[in-house]
Amino acid sequence: MQLNFLIGSPLEQFQILNLLPFYINLPFGVDLSLTNSALVEILAVIIFVLLLKLTIDGGFLVPTHWQSVIEMYYETIFGLIKDNIGQKGNSFFPFIFTLFSFILILNLLGMIPYVISVTAHISVAIGLSLSIWLGVTFLGFNIHGIQYLSMFMPQGAPMALAPLLVIIELVSYSARAISLGLRLAANISAGHMLLGIIGGFGWTMLCAGGIAAVGSIIPIGLIFILTFLELAVAGIQAYVFSLLTVIYINDAVNLH
Repeated sequence: MQLNFLIGSPLEQFQILNLLPFYINLPFGVDLSLTNSALVEILAVIIFVLLLKLTIDGGFLVPTHWQSVIEMYYETIFGLIKDNIGQKGNSFFPFIFTLFSFILILNLLGMIPYVISVTAHISVAIGLSLSIWLGVTFLGFNIHGIQYLSMFMPQGAPMALAPLLVIIELVSYSARAISLGLRLAANISAGHMLLGIIGGFGWTMLCAGGIAAVGSIIPIGLIFILTFLELAVAGIQAYVFSLLTVIYINDAVNLH
């Protein structure tokens, strides 16, 4: 029996859909309608709060398996801050801990079938990186004042090259507002698109029947391997995003 199945575009998994039967439009083109992207972000916040409460309420002198995992999770983030910022970075621990957890949960939720991968959207990823860039810039001026501008002129550099070096450093510094989020979105979207393409290819071979159906075992088996790889990427990208954020904060705090 011939099976007919319409394979949609791999980009369909990134579509933002309105979940309400109406739109909530405000002046200046602001739309507050509940979308699948917003719903997943709300769900990520709820999961983070529930896990945090479970951790706080479940502390024992002799740790349970769950408590041991949470303590390792805590020590990883704390070590990340201590190694890059030092003692001055302790006050930034709640922010980095929340940032890492939020991105990690969003990445893992995006691995569930029919759940939109929020961090694959440029608007969300760059929105995060732009907010961090603005916050770090404000932090640098708040701590060092006008002296913060000295980071755009490397120490010991000849004054004749000052105009060129300042422009290069300024462009490099400004690029952080985009590169941080772009890296996250590109890596997450690439993995999901690859899974979608190989999955569609495997299903097409399976529906074709005959030798092609037997050969579909290869792409279908590859999907399982790539799924575990994408789970690892979800954690790695959350860690890289948090690591770069810590490095940027270190530049603002210690004026590197």
